[in-house]
Amino acid sequence: MQIIGPVTFDEVLTAFHQDHPVARDHGNNTNQDAENVLLLADKMFSTWSKVRLTRAEFREVILPWHLSEGGGFELVPRTGRTVGEAADLLSSRAAELAAANPVCTAKIARFRDAPFSSIYLSTRPVTHDHYADLPTGEGIVHLDGLHRLLAWELSGRLSLPESPTVYIAGDLTPGAPGSVSGSTPDATAGGPRT
Repeated sequence: MQIIGPVTFDEVLTAFHQDHPVARDHGNNTNQDAENVLLLADKMFSTWSKVRLTRAEFREVILPWHLSEGGGFELVPRTGRTVGEAADLLSSRAAELAAANPVCTAKIARFRDAPFSSIYLSTRPVTHDHYADLPTGEGIVHLDGLHRLLAWELSGRLSLPESPTVYIAGDLTPGAPGSVSGSTPDATAGGPRT
């Protein structure tokens, strides 16, 4: 992980609203739910950083429970699954997922070639029902961007030199409680960038 620098929650929300208007008129708009999770993360952690992740690091992001808007196939169990594990499952059972979860499948298909947009993560699970059974202290946890991360991994785009902007809630200082090991400051960043 390459830490670009600290950012304010106002910067995080501005980026979120730019890509994900809460009032966007389309079916299955879950942007308000995602914003609520970001607000919860800010209340819990009050610290945000902008970072760069490698494909391997994106694959290790822990996803919370996901049944897909009333779908019939549990993509992520309540105990969580990494992006890599979920992408591998999707690859091996694509037809079954498409039949059982058409909404989830449509979202993933729509994002495969879509421009990158910001991804939101945290250093620990937030206090929300979908995160209640996740392991704590074992890695970076997804807050928003599940379908996009899966789509970009399945299409091979997380291996490109350009990658999505990532905002992480929580302390990334090595050795700090709840911090993530392996994070390094960006010596070339010259301070926070937005």
